[in-house]
Amino acid sequence: MTKFKFPSAYTILFVLIALVAAMSWVVPAGQYDMAMNEVLGKEVPVAGTYQNVPANPQGLVNVLMAPINGLYNHETNEAGAIDVALFILIIGGFLGIVTKTGAIDAGIERVTERLRGREEWMIPILMGLFAAGGTIYGMAEESLPFYTLLVPVMIAARFDPVVAAATILLGAGIGTLGSTINPFATVIAANAAGIPFTHGIGLRVAMLVVGWFICVAYVMRYARMVRKDPGRSLVADKLEEDRAWFLRNRKQDALEFTTTRKIVLAIFTLAFAVMIYGVSVLGWWMAEISAVFLGSAIVVGLIARMSEEEITGNFIDGARDLLGVALIIGIARGIVVIMDRGMITHTILHSAEGLVAGLPSVMFINVMYWLEVVLSFLVPSSSGLAVLTMPIMAPLGDFAGVSRDLIVTAYQSASGIVNLVTPTSAVVMGGLAIARVPYMRWLKWVAPLLGILTVLVMATLSIGTML
Repeated sequence: MTKFKFPSAYTILFVLIALVAAMSWVVPAGQYDMAMNEVLGKEVPVAGTYQNVPANPQGLVNVLMAPINGLYNHETNEAGAIDVALFILIIGGFLGIVTKTGAIDAGIERVTERLRGREEWMIPILMGLFAAGGTIYGMAEESLPFYTLLVPVMIAARFDPVVAAATILLGAGIGTLGSTINPFATVIAANAAGIPFTHGIGLRVAMLVVGWFICVAYVMRYARMVRKDPGRSLVADKLEEDRAWFLRNRKQDALEFTTTRKIVLAIFTLAFAVMIYGVSVLGWWMAEISAVFLGSAIVVGLIARMSEEEITGNFIDGARDLLGVALIIGIARGIVVIMDRGMITHTILHSAEGLVAGLPSVMFINVMYWLEVVLSFLVPSSSGLAVLTMPIMAPLGDFAGVSRDLIVTAYQSASGIVNLVTPTSAVVMGGLAIARVPYMRWLKWVAPLLGILTVLVMATLSIGTML
């Protein structure tokens, strides 16, 4: 009897596109009036203006075009996720050149040698750094390059790819869930709600710290279990295959940590530091940080004394390794394209508006949280969800006696929780694809943690109504 094999991420996302397209045939089409918000520089929905509009059901051609328009909308000449996809390919090329120098492998050997017997302490340190990126600037797509770096480190430390993926995804994710000054979530949402983004920051810091401790404990417990008994790994059946893949450039003899390799690692680290500074301080986005890694790839190649043919060849080979990830990003974005074109996004939002009106404060904020959870699955972009929902949801809190900053906290917590698992997120699907962790196994493993974090969020929001 043939064993059932769960479909790949590509198939899952295509099925979701088809399901959303089918919804556009039965869900009433609707639209809010849109008004320009000068602070945000974007149009936002106006509460109380929802109206039915002619249906625009999406058919087979729309389904097939969705991933294309998810990358680039040829009708409106608007960029979709093409900038993120190109960033992934350039990062792949950069990593291809760096990996070829042997610098990463030599660095891995030094790290594992110095932390021999206490490698698990990499987990809280790295999760702390990723959480800082999440809470400060909403680290998301920028985390994807770290998977290629960290998975070999964790495998060499006798853990598995799940530990590496969890360290990055949960680290950055809990930081985003407890965002404090994140311009792509907290700041945009607070502006859309008409309040300073510093309002409610104390509650968010408390949620961030407690959530970080919970995530670290969860990952470290699993890591120790896998090291003690590799057969209990979530990907036990793939461990040998993963070792061969991620450590394929490692040799039996220890690599010499030459001056050239040290310089390459310094440039490698500097490239990420410049990326983080550019995004958080200078307002850079995909084009600028892609240029940073493209330039860094050339510099590394020259320092390693590679020929022109070697530089371009290694770059292309590295980009090829992440081509599947770039395709996943376009397909995931296609789901939102179908929703918008099918005119059902605002209908779903309007239904949420009707559900929360008139509820007591504690019940109101928790229902608001769950509504944002549902909407986050449909709109995985934190900034997109903020612009879409806050102008409608925030004023409703005034009637329920709930402060608007608590509604902002409910929104970003819901978005943070969902973006740890949603298959519509390029960060989730792309990161797991790089780490070679099957999506359904990740979902099963992280489910108990999601339950714990949900209890934390709901308890925090409930307490917030009493402050």
